[in-house]
Amino acid sequence: MGSTSAFSLSRRSTVDFREKIGLRPAPPLLRRCPNPIKYSSATHSPSIILSPLSTPSPVSSKQRSVFCLHLFQRKRKQGIMARQQLEVLNALDVAKTQLYHFTAIIIAGMGFFTDAYDLFCISLVTKLLGRIYYRIDGSPTPGTLPPNVSAAVNGVAFCGTLSGQLFFGWLGDKMGRKKVYGMTLMLMVICSLASGLSFGHTAKGVIATLCFFRFWLGFGIGGDYPLSATIMSEYANKKTRGAFIAAVFAMQGFGILTGGIVTLIVSSAFKNHFKAPPYSVDHIGSTVPEADFVWRIILMFGAIPAAVTYYWRMKMPETARYTALVAKNAKQAAQDMTRVLQVEIQEEQEKVERITLKESNQFGLFSKEFVHRHGLHLLGTTTTWFVLDIAFYSQNLFQKDIFSAIGWIPKAATMNALEEVFKIARAQTLIALCGTVPGYWFTVALIDTIGRFTIQMMGFFFMMVFMLGLAIPYHHWTTPGNHIGFVVMYGLTFFFANFGPNSTTFIVPAEIFPARLRSTCHGISAAAGKAGAIVGSFGFLYAAQNKDKTKTDRGYPAGIGVRNSLFVLAACNLLGLVFTLLVPESKGKSLEEMSGENEEEEMQENGGGRTVPV
Repeated sequence: MGSTSAFSLSRRSTVDFREKIGLRPAPPLLRRCPNPIKYSSATHSPSIILSPLSTPSPVSSKQRSVFCLHLFQRKRKQGIMARQQLEVLNALDVAKTQLYHFTAIIIAGMGFFTDAYDLFCISLVTKLLGRIYYRIDGSPTPGTLPPNVSAAVNGVAFCGTLSGQLFFGWLGDKMGRKKVYGMTLMLMVICSLASGLSFGHTAKGVIATLCFFRFWLGFGIGGDYPLSATIMSEYANKKTRGAFIAAVFAMQGFGILTGGIVTLIVSSAFKNHFKAPPYSVDHIGSTVPEADFVWRIILMFGAIPAAVTYYWRMKMPETARYTALVAKNAKQAAQDMTRVLQVEIQEEQEKVERITLKESNQFGLFSKEFVHRHGLHLLGTTTTWFVLDIAFYSQNLFQKDIFSAIGWIPKAATMNALEEVFKIARAQTLIALCGTVPGYWFTVALIDTIGRFTIQMMGFFFMMVFMLGLAIPYHHWTTPGNHIGFVVMYGLTFFFANFGPNSTTFIVPAEIFPARLRSTCHGISAAAGKAGAIVGSFGFLYAAQNKDKTKTDRGYPAGIGVRNSLFVLAACNLLGLVFTLLVPESKGKSLEEMSGENEEEEMQENGGGRTVPV
């Protein structure tokens, strides 16, 4: 081989140098490099390819030095993290998909099944509540809930959920995930039953009792959000963690679907057994006395799936990450995961003490260090969840009003009370079956392939596109013969909400924060989302009213109309696109790699401890 110039390096000497600094094998690393190095067969000297169409240019000594230093630092960082990682956590990260993964998905997922059922089933019976308790003698239209009552019935559970997310999220980091997990489930069971048993001598008494128990039901549901996400993320391996957390959240789709199916079955059974004329024929007889049992049965059904899974929740061991990194009990963590993974795991108490006592793992939620390392992350997760839920919950809770506005559901006066419940449930079940449920499972299938960031950006973008597609030609959709097109477009917004930000906003906060703050930060992010849901559920009631005061629902002022409301929701999705840029990609990385809990002080000082946004 001929001599080389001072600014070139032979193939052999380059390989020897790589071997000395531990960079073998080189090819995979070179393939991941933004400007990969290609070796010339003629000169045996490396060159950088800037683009597929560019001509290879010789590598300068400075370029070569920077490239080698970059690879060396990355290898060194990975090696340090591997040495720092506890054996019990590494075993979880690399574990193959096993039975305990699916067990955890079902146990955590049934809580979300109940959450979705309880939160959304109320929208199926609000019109029935209006007919039963707020009928006005001689009115040409059936009774409806007054604006303040309707807002309270629809939104009070969200107020409880927001409070529960903050409280139980904080408590999950203080007491442990498992201890708090049982409390939330029992609260959901008790309050689901109590909601259906809301009795009173007057309409005001019944509704007040219902709202009281709906608030505490929401409080329990709120705790399930941070705890289920945190538990699943801490049990999962890093390769399929996104799919496992998404599968837990996907049970929400089945909860919404089951709410519609249960309502269809109950209302159909009562409708066929207790015949009644339409409201226009007989104002009083159109609502049979037995209709009062229908909404109670529907609300109480939510207690069944939660009660069934209570025993299994109590049998789950505490997560190893909480036991080791927060409770600092390496022995218990090793014992629990030895039993779960069925492999022998060594306890490493000294390593646990060394990791947890590092100054970089001592900062609190309100510290400057947290703001530096995770401030933008928390801002990203809270804002994206907030704007998403404004759009998502306003659409979900008020589907019946939108369907009535476009004429897909007949005028209320042409139906009896139970027939109206049946047709509302049928419409919402169809949307859930065709748009909502498939979207969740597309996320499960693809999230660990294309990543959280891509799915969230895509979801916000297409939600905005389809909402504009509904709003701009809105008058076209409301004319006879075009209702099916409206329903298809409307269903696609749900599909891309769930194959998009509705899933990813739940997943990402459970992956990017330190173990000692993970449940708290997820609770804060989720609470921001529920604040958006409250804005959507209260605001959309008024905003979607017709601009013509004579055409509004009884008791409501004139609003901006459904069309302009859809424009507002499209703007919310645009904001979601922008704030998504603050959220880091966590695909394929361990929880400790994302939070920086296992990194050396030297790396943190050099900026290695901060995960930058996308």
